Amino acid sequence: MRKPSSAVPAAVVGGRLAALGRFCFRHRRWVLGFWAAVLVVGVLIGGRVFAGSVAGASSASAEADRGSAVVAAADPSAGTVTAVVDEKAVDGQQADGKPADGKPVGGKPGDGKPAAGKPGDGKPVDDPAVRAAVQKATAEIAGLPGVSSALDGYGSGPASAALRSADGTASLVTVRMADTATSGQTDAVTQRLAALNGAGGAHVTVGGDLVLQQEVKKQTEQDTRFGEMVTLPLTLVVMVLVFGGLAAASLPVIGAVASVGGALLAMFGFSRIMDIDTSVLPIATVLGLGLSIDYALLMVNRFREERGHGADIAAAVERTAATAGRTVAFSGLTVAVALSGLFVFTSPVLGAVAAAGVSVVVIAVAAALTLIPALLGFAGSRIKAPTAPVPDEGFFSRTVRRVRKRAVLVALACVAVLMAAGAPFLHADMRNSGAAVLPTSSAGRQVADTIDQRFPDVAAAPITVVVEGGASVAQAYADDVVAKLPGVSGVRAVSPVSAGVSTIDVLVHGDPQGGQAKHVVEELRADRGGLKTYVTGGAASVVDFRQELLSRGPWALGLVAAGTLVLLFLMTGSVVMPVKALLMNLLSLGASLGALTLVFQDGWFSGLLGFSPTGGLETFIPVLVFAFAFGLSMDYEVFLLARIKELHSRGYSCTRAVELGVQRSGRIITSAALLMVIVFAGFALGDMLMVKQMGIALAVAVAVDATLVRCLLVPAAMSLFGEFNWWAPAPLKRLHRRFGLSEHVELPEIGQAAASLPSSATIPAQRPAVKDLVGSET
Repeated sequence: MRKPSSAVPAAVVGGRLAALGRFCFRHRRWVLGFWAAVLVVGVLIGGRVFAGSVAGASSASAEADRGSAVVAAADPSAGTVTAVVDEKAVDGQQADGKPADGKPVGGKPGDGKPAAGKPGDGKPVDDPAVRAAVQKATAEIAGLPGVSSALDGYGSGPASAALRSADGTASLVTVRMADTATSGQTDAVTQRLAALNGAGGAHVTVGGDLVLQQEVKKQTEQDTRFGEMVTLPLTLVVMVLVFGGLAAASLPVIGAVASVGGALLAMFGFSRIMDIDTSVLPIATVLGLGLSIDYALLMVNRFREERGHGADIAAAVERTAATAGRTVAFSGLTVAVALSGLFVFTSPVLGAVAAAGVSVVVIAVAAALTLIPALLGFAGSRIKAPTAPVPDEGFFSRTVRRVRKRAVLVALACVAVLMAAGAPFLHADMRNSGAAVLPTSSAGRQVADTIDQRFPDVAAAPITVVVEGGASVAQAYADDVVAKLPGVSGVRAVSPVSAGVSTIDVLVHGDPQGGQAKHVVEELRADRGGLKTYVTGGAASVVDFRQELLSRGPWALGLVAAGTLVLLFLMTGSVVMPVKALLMNLLSLGASLGALTLVFQDGWFSGLLGFSPTGGLETFIPVLVFAFAFGLSMDYEVFLLARIKELHSRGYSCTRAVELGVQRSGRIITSAALLMVIVFAGFALGDMLMVKQMGIALAVAVAVDATLVRCLLVPAAMSLFGEFNWWAPAPLKRLHRRFGLSEHVELPEIGQAAASLPSSATIPAQRPAVKDLVGSET
């Protein structure tokens, strides 16, 4: 074993990845400059990416969305701004309606000021001073640019009466913005309503759907920034412990930061050609951050090993690109295949996640294959090389031997535990949480909750039927069909939207998005009374999404499974191991979804995690968890099976190949998994419910996969199957010999000195000595 101090040049390694490593090493200043420019531009436009996102993109194939589009076309509007005028003081406010620090309450959208609290000494809304102030503000707002209409609770019609609470202690001011209204005009309305706070002793909080949209964007951006600020320092600390030095530990962090800049650029580009839902941004960011750190970890780890074997910096970079770079490229391909299954769905959210996710994977791979070799060229001399190889005997090899002695028992126990962990998902309920995705401190959520609880005639109905016809036709349908359906608790008066479009608000017994409401949706769609109708609302949206899952989910699953099986077959030459890997990934995925259900639907640890359970999971979250967790699980499967395959191909028995494979790759898989868990957990600390759900689910998935599955279930299963692990029909064996992929590459011996390392030079591949394999972890 040579030490770095006696490093010598090595013979040139052939292959495109090795050539790419040589190029990036030689031109490292240009490569670094390019990625620095990507980072700077990405940071500069990052705010525009969030501002340009869409809160709740619609699908043209879903009936609920088509009905909403019909209403919007008949009576265009940008949305509403709503103020709650209440006698209740906000927690932390003084009697004059201001908080203790003297700052105003309920200003611009996204201020996040709460609206509910203990009864204060404010006057009832019937107080003359309150009445005069509200009416004056309403009249002024009605004349502002961009305002279609403004209404308060002091008018004489039924519409105004609905804006007063039953106990007379609160009222609403609703402002409808024209479809041409600008954000500045909306802000002007919001600020004028907020100025009512304290008038006559009343307390005012501003919300409405326009404010909610702004708060969702702002909170999502804050959570994303917070997640990055938490995870990057923690990952740096962990990598210092892994590598034993700051120089090596800092490179994955630098690579991850640059990748985030590239991801922002990619998402900005997508936002120019398609609607990007606000929830897509943190999801894509967390994936890019985690993968970038993992891939850079593999590259730096391999570089240290090559230096430990005696290679100089240039040769170590080249050999790292040829070996670990191949692992990174193959791993990125498997993750991209898993995410590509989302393209099957028509949901714009899932399509945007697929596009952004695949692009983020490409960027993470590109950063690992180009930026990291360049950085190694700058910092390689300051990176500690290991003084001894990873021993063939250690914790992981001993664990494998213990597992092998009781393989049947261990396998059955692991399967039982994973199935039990996934069982809660069987009773999972999907729903659209609406304002509940925001924290309870959000002004927009507080206004929405207040309307639901105290203004039932104004609250959004769980089901709305859009009728293409006049009010009389719609009323006849409401009386003859809708009101008589089982589960319907009431029908509001028909609302004419235009001469040819009317809406019917339908109330139901029980949960607005529960089984009863979904049944009513299906009944309304089955009996349209000979009219052209669209059934919309929260319950209808859930039904639409469920139908899409049933119709397109099998195709998406089939695409992902087929792509995964083909890739693993091309890598291993076996049909047994890909099938086993697929089944094991499904088990670990089930455990993740079970934990998701227990936490976010049943409320386990909700106090610790700082959220209020909504009684279900966001509709698209389980689908995203499946795609992301499946891809990440295959990521670690590639790391482990590639090493086992390499050893078996060199003549080791299946038993010994599994022992050495787990021993030599166990440390790097565990380290990579720990870093992933830190990244996902950091994002789960945010306040947005959707980001929390994704963070917790993926953290659990990675933790379970890297421990229970890779360290116990995989060795147990491979011990039980023995040499049958490598079986494939003769025709497929011939196919693999011709087209198969190899995760590892044959390296020439270190010490075959070369005067230079020309990028075009190649030499015949030579089988590396056994000493070059010892300690290798990619």
